[in-house]
Amino acid sequence: MRIETDVVHGGQHPDMHTGALSPPIYQTSTFAFRDADHGARLFKGDEEGYIYTRISNPTIDLLASKIAVLESAEAGLVSASGLAAVFNIIVSLVKSGERVVSDDTIYGGTYTLFKNVLPGLGIEVVFVDASDIDQVNAAIDGRTKLLFIETPANPTLKIIDIARCVEAMRSNGVPLCVDNTFATPYLQRPIEIGADIVVHSATKYFGGHGDIIGGVAVGNKDFIKKMWKIAKDIGASISPFNAWLILRGLKTLAVRMDRHCTNAQKVAEFLVDHDKIESVYYPGLKSHPGHDIARRQMRGFGGMIGFDVKGGKEAGKMVMNSVKLCTLAVSLGDVDTLIEHPGSMTHSGYTDDELMESGIKPGFVRISIGLEHADDIIDDLEQALKKI
Repeated sequence: MRIETDVVHGGQHPDMHTGALSPPIYQTSTFAFRDADHGARLFKGDEEGYIYTRISNPTIDLLASKIAVLESAEAGLVSASGLAAVFNIIVSLVKSGERVVSDDTIYGGTYTLFKNVLPGLGIEVVFVDASDIDQVNAAIDGRTKLLFIETPANPTLKIIDIARCVEAMRSNGVPLCVDNTFATPYLQRPIEIGADIVVHSATKYFGGHGDIIGGVAVGNKDFIKKMWKIAKDIGASISPFNAWLILRGLKTLAVRMDRHCTNAQKVAEFLVDHDKIESVYYPGLKSHPGHDIARRQMRGFGGMIGFDVKGGKEAGKMVMNSVKLCTLAVSLGDVDTLIEHPGSMTHSGYTDDELMESGIKPGFVRISIGLEHADDIIDDLEQALKKI
């Protein structure tokens, strides 16, 4: 089925017991056994079933299978947050003394995890510009166990050629993980291009309404089972209610993403011609250096925009403090338009030098375009820019 149909029906059927169209929320911590032998068989793995929601739960499992369908993957695992999913991917693949190669422009929380936490576990992380495949190849050695990228990258909207990364990884026997949060499977499906693992912050476009936290990883069955064994022991489980809210949000993913993309294109075209704006970063603009790659590997350009305000950080702060319709807040993918300053907020874990090396200038502003009328978003930005 086409993706628009899969977001509604994929992996879901009316409840077999009651016929309920909306899936039940199994809001329970524990599940009863038929008898002692039944419980023993479940714990040994001799029989499938449910024991405890930290281990598995029907509502959570339904969400995992649905996202796997959308990403063309064999299986999925849902976590309490996107960062929990990323951490589980790393420790499922990489041991002390081994290496992760990562693009240098990634979500700030992931960057902090890679920079501050993984080295304490004996895991080396090497940051490169993965849009330059020569840098990727130069960083790979016999200890490398994973290449991690985001495309479009957070927050600069840098585009990385997934197919070229796949080619480099295949020749070196190293798996590729793509954070697909900005694009969602509606716009981009990295596994169909050859990636091994895809990770999402389900908090963002999957939920879509700013009311849950969750994460998900998808890949082949053997790898997801390996992740599950770790997840159940570290307790990175999502609540059944949050899983259900994400399931509900996914039903409208296609129509929401269409509107996000349409609005973002209009806002980007407004900003690129504005005399108070130095640069605009949106892959839907022909001037974007990754435009041609994005056209090839994406079906749309997404709802995220970055821009540099003339006048640097103080001018950017003035814009953010002057908006009335847009909300000054982190996160993204909501129905509401959200605006923030990555350098001092989501990406504050980067040093000043690291920000500049990643293309995040002092006056860089990130905006997550919502579902309001595009002209109203533009009018709000216009009045805010006049304050500079």
